[in-house]
Amino acid sequence: MHCPFCADKETKVIDSRLVAEGNQVRRRRECAQCGERFTTFETAELVLPRVIKSNGSRQPFDEDKLRSGLTRALEKRPVSLEVVESTINRIKHKLRATGEREVKTREVGEVVMEELRDLDEVAYVRFASVYRSFQDVKEFREEIERMDKETRKDS
Repeated sequence: MHCPFCADKETKVIDSRLVAEGNQVRRRRECAQCGERFTTFETAELVLPRVIKSNGSRQPFDEDKLRSGLTRALEKRPVSLEVVESTINRIKHKLRATGEREVKTREVGEVVMEELRDLDEVAYVRFASVYRSFQDVKEFREEIERMDKETRKDS
């Protein structure tokens, strides 16, 4: 790392600490040339896969769209913002963990529904109704019955 004061190439790390809940490293450095000290922060660069839309177009993963969809599904539900943020982080982690450079919107939607199913059943049905384009009450009923069967099977 170049010294920000004299631009010398030789700096040494004199202290390192984890910050930001362990997601970042804070390093104190000292320049070998001028003796000035400065702080740097290091984070892992984790790239989310691009999203392949149903029409074949590709676009970068949009966390704001994810947040918006979750917020709409969870509207007026007893779920805190902290829980929503941790859910978003879990979804992003699962998408990164695929190791793929691109994922289809269907895969993203399935991961979101999996998280919502565990978080809030009403929000899950809301999201599923839009995501799967329910056409009538019968499709709502079928999804709720499928959830009931899974709940009884897991018990």
